[in-house]
Amino acid sequence: MRFSWLLWPLSVTMLSACGSSEPTEQPDVMVNIATVQSGPKIQADELDGAVARQPRNAGLYARRAAFRLDAGQTAAALQDINQALELDDSPGEFYFIKARALRAQNMLPAALAAAEEASRHGYSSPELNLLVGETNLAARRYEAALDHLDRTLQQEPDHPAALFYKGIAYAATADTVQALNYLRASLSRDPRQPEILHQLAFLSNAYRLPVEAATYAARGLRLAPGYAALWYDYGRQFELQNLPDSAARRYSRAVQLDSTQYRADYRLALMAYKQRKYAEAVPHLQRALRRAPRLAGARQMLAESYESLGQVLEAQAQYRLLVAENPGNKHWTYKVWKLGERGRQSAADADRPAPIEPIAPLSGRTPTGY
Repeated sequence: MRFSWLLWPLSVTMLSACGSSEPTEQPDVMVNIATVQSGPKIQADELDGAVARQPRNAGLYARRAAFRLDAGQTAAALQDINQALELDDSPGEFYFIKARALRAQNMLPAALAAAEEASRHGYSSPELNLLVGETNLAARRYEAALDHLDRTLQQEPDHPAALFYKGIAYAATADTVQALNYLRASLSRDPRQPEILHQLAFLSNAYRLPVEAATYAARGLRLAPGYAALWYDYGRQFELQNLPDSAARRYSRAVQLDSTQYRADYRLALMAYKQRKYAEAVPHLQRALRRAPRLAGARQMLAESYESLGQVLEAQAQYRLLVAENPGNKHWTYKVWKLGERGRQSAADADRPAPIEPIAPLSGRTPTGY
C-alpha cells in the first residue's frame, strides 16, 4: 500500500529526550492517509454523466466522492457522500468515506463520529482503524490513537502508515526509543517515502544525533530535492556540529523553497542577531512569528532588534505584545515605559523651536564689489 503525506500539520510535544538531555524543538507532522490512485479527477469526471442519468443511485455518488477525495476535492466529495447517505444510509462504507472527507477538512470530532457510524453499520477495515488512529493523533488523544493503530497492525502487520503514526504518537508521549523504532520500521516498509525520512532526521536532530540526522536528510533529499523540511533538517545537523555557514546555506534554501518554514527563518534570524546584524534578523523574525506567534525568544529578539535600529514605535509594539504574553513581567513593562519616555522626548525635541544662529560681528572692512 502506498500513502502520501500532504495536508495537516500536527504539533507533537516532545517531553523528554534520549539520555539525559531534552530536545529543543517540536516537530510539525504532516499527516494524511490519502490513497494514491491514477487520475482520480478524471475518474470522478467520468462519473458525471452516469450520475446525471441515474440521480437516485447512491452508489454512484459514493464512488465519485471517493475519487474526488483522492483528487483533493474535499468539499465536493463531502457534498457527494452526503447525497449518497440521503439516498441510502445503510452502507457502512458510505460513513467511512464521509469520515475521510471530514478529516480532510480538519473537522476532527465530526470525522470520529462518522467513523463510529461506519463501524456501527458493519464496516471494518485496516483503513478505518488507521483513520480513527490518525484523527485521534491529530486531536492529541494519544492513548486512543495507539489503540486504533494497534488494531490496524493486527489486521495488516506491515502497514507503513500505521507504523509511522505509532512512531509519531510515541514521540509525543516522550518514548524516544519506541518512536525511533516504529519510524525505522515504517521506513523499511516504504523506503522511498520522504516524509518518514524527514521525521527521522528531525527527531534525531532534536535528540542531538546530528550524524544520524544527516544520513536521513541526505537520503530524503535524493528522493525529493524540493522538499524544504529536509533542507531544514540537513541545515540543523550542520549547526549542531558547529558549522554555521553550511547550516545557513541550507536554511536559506529551505526558506526559498517554502516561505512557511518558520524554523529555518528563526535559525537564520538567531545567527544574524548573535552577530548584531539586526536589520538582517528582522525580516526572518517577522516571517517566523507570522507562522508561530509564541515561538520562544523570537519576539524578544524582534523587539530588541527594532530598538537597536532606533525604530522606537516598532520596538514598543513588540514589547507590548511581550507584556500581554507575560503578564506581570516587570522587565517588559519597564521596556514599554522606557520607550514611551524616549518617544515623548523625541516628540518634545521636534516641537521645540530651532535655535537662532548668532550674527557674526562686523569686521570693519569695506565689502568689495560696490
